[in-house]
Amino acid sequence: MKLNQLDENLNRLNEKIFSDQGKVDILKENLENVENNLKEKEDYNEILSKVKILFEETAAYAREQSKKQVEDLVTKCLEFIFETDMEFIIELSTSRDIPVADFYVQNNYPEGYSVKADPELSSGGGVVDIISLALRIAFIQIHKPMLDGPIILDEPGKHVSDDYIFNLGEFLKKSSSLFNRQIIMVTHNKHLSQICDKSFYVTQKNGVSEVTTNSSDNDNLID
Repeated sequence: MKLNQLDENLNRLNEKIFSDQGKVDILKENLENVENNLKEKEDYNEILSKVKILFEETAAYAREQSKKQVEDLVTKCLEFIFETDMEFIIELSTSRDIPVADFYVQNNYPEGYSVKADPELSSGGGVVDIISLALRIAFIQIHKPMLDGPIILDEPGKHVSDDYIFNLGEFLKKSSSLFNRQIIMVTHNKHLSQICDKSFYVTQKNGVSEVTTNSSDNDNLID
């Protein structure tokens, strides 16, 4: 009797072992599936991280290229008009994941030293006017997709002294020709009005505006 009971107990134990072994196999399989899924997610996250880095580097490169284009155009504009060794500098930084740009003008002196400062604090209004004008032209030209149409200006170089107003006029003519754009402007400066293809002189008498047309053989500014 005891031997039969022992056999039964042994059989039940074997059955339990087989059953537990089946559960262990299932758990192992589930664990392998979880590990595989985790590995796939880790690989996917790694790819996402690399893509993010690539996008960040691409965006940084694009910003740097645009920065150089703008710096170059504004610098050439400043040098052409003021006939001095002057640079326009953009310093890029990030604040709360938002790109921030600070603008500076650097004067390079023959003695071998340079002075960099905020143009609004260190230079006259004429320099600020020219920077504003050059930035408008630069942003129009580097915009993607390319923007069509004329450049419309309201009192360009309003604070530029008479010593440099002729250079400003030449810069506008060259810009119109170089970028193949018509320039339409409102100005009180007689020299700027005289370099146009067509100019309209507006006077007011007794509250009524009178418009007269003057034409010249100069090229490229107003058609």
